[in-house]
Amino acid sequence: MPLHFDLRNGYSSGMDKDQEIEHLRVEKIQLQEHVHLLQAKVALQAHLLTQQDHLQEQVEQLTQRVQELEARLSKDSHNSHLPPSSDRFSRQPKSLRKKSEKPSGGQHGHPGRHLMMVAQPDDVILHAPEFCSSCQQDLTAQPVLGSCRRQVFDLPLPRILVTEHQVQSKRCPGCQQVTAGVFPQDVSAPAQYGPALQATAVALSQMHLLPDQRVCQVLEEMMGVSISVGSLHRWIARCAQHLHPIEAAIKTALQQARVLHQDETGLYVAGKRHWMHVSATSSLTHYAVHPKRGREAMDAIGIAPHFTGISLHDGWESYQGYLCEHALCNVHHLRELTWLEETFAQSWASDLKALLQEMKRATDQARCDGQLQLENTLQHDFVQRYETLLRQAESSLPPDPLPKPGKRGRRKRHPARCLWDRLRTSQQQVLRFIHNLAVPFDNSQAERDIRMVKVQQKVSGCFRSSAGADAFCRIRGYISTMRKQGHALLPVLEGALAGYPISPAF
Repeated sequence: MPLHFDLRNGYSSGMDKDQEIEHLRVEKIQLQEHVHLLQAKVALQAHLLTQQDHLQEQVEQLTQRVQELEARLSKDSHNSHLPPSSDRFSRQPKSLRKKSEKPSGGQHGHPGRHLMMVAQPDDVILHAPEFCSSCQQDLTAQPVLGSCRRQVFDLPLPRILVTEHQVQSKRCPGCQQVTAGVFPQDVSAPAQYGPALQATAVALSQMHLLPDQRVCQVLEEMMGVSISVGSLHRWIARCAQHLHPIEAAIKTALQQARVLHQDETGLYVAGKRHWMHVSATSSLTHYAVHPKRGREAMDAIGIAPHFTGISLHDGWESYQGYLCEHALCNVHHLRELTWLEETFAQSWASDLKALLQEMKRATDQARCDGQLQLENTLQHDFVQRYETLLRQAESSLPPDPLPKPGKRGRRKRHPARCLWDRLRTSQQQVLRFIHNLAVPFDNSQAERDIRMVKVQQKVSGCFRSSAGADAFCRIRGYISTMRKQGHALLPVLEGALAGYPISPAF
């Protein structure tokens, strides 16, 4: 019997040629099906790998997004620049101040303040006994053996005093010419309100931030005076006009200041976003409203371009473009370090925060002792410790987030790296307060001066016009300046409304 070759088993017997061809054809089909199955498995595996990479990328992006949202939610007034009014949920923010060992309340040796009796009261009411409390004998004609005093301080019933001005005419006996008297310059209408009432209305509006309608309501209910909103606006405009030269003098004095506090905050004018800029010292304040926040606004205001001292601010990049020296507010740094410590467990943030607070205590004590500057060895020690902490922190910084696919531009950085880099590159500005005791640790002066602007926005919502916003800035800056220098509110406003404003000390 002839032998036949089998592809798998070699030679075999018992097959003819047709059977062998059929057998090979079946095996070929089986091999092709097997190859197709393997190719399908390879394609499925490649698809699954691609889908796995895509899902892994999505997981990383979503994880990054969750971290960003959690970090945003963890910010409040104790670890960021956000005001207390923006604090969410019910948790009370922790203060950056450490608990003092002193007991609460007035400290030992504090003089205290309480209501003191006056030597000459405006009115005396006698309460003499008419009858004996024992036998009911008449005591009206009996001499006084002694007295005890008590004084009540109260407001008189508000009422309007109406002063009439009469101009008289007289004939000269020599030439028979008739000459009439002259009304005072500020008496220009048959019936008008006086400077004290006008100053009270302007103070309620510009200083105490009452809305216009409420100012009119308060004056009517408390004093029986019915004024219109239009009258109030005229008084505000006239006061602002008379204060124009005072504002220019304040700007000139601020340009020559040794240390200048600067800040800005958003507000709305006629429904559009604007910015309130403040420049201040311990005795002077200037406000200005501009549609822009940055360099264009500062150039238009005109203080920063001519300032040559030390500008203390919160690190806004536009301030850095001027040729003066710069110092950064370290309270902002303390809040950001607190946030990094609580949100990302950055231990170096806690150490650096403690060092900055130690520096502040040292500079405060040096000022109390009358020193002009810290000892050089102490300054050098603080700087060395500061640089050492930053070098040690570099290795523990979290990595930057992954770039988003298809997004162009600068890659987003991790907040910890951003703050670390700012503290490192701006070291001289951060630590300027230890090298120059005239520079405070923080920018609280500007923040205090600008805080009431946010109250005005909460009460009134916005300024109705640019003219109203400019008038508010000029009047408010003048009032703030005069109050810093110890002047009473109403007299300075009366002088400004009359056209003879009191000049602050420069």
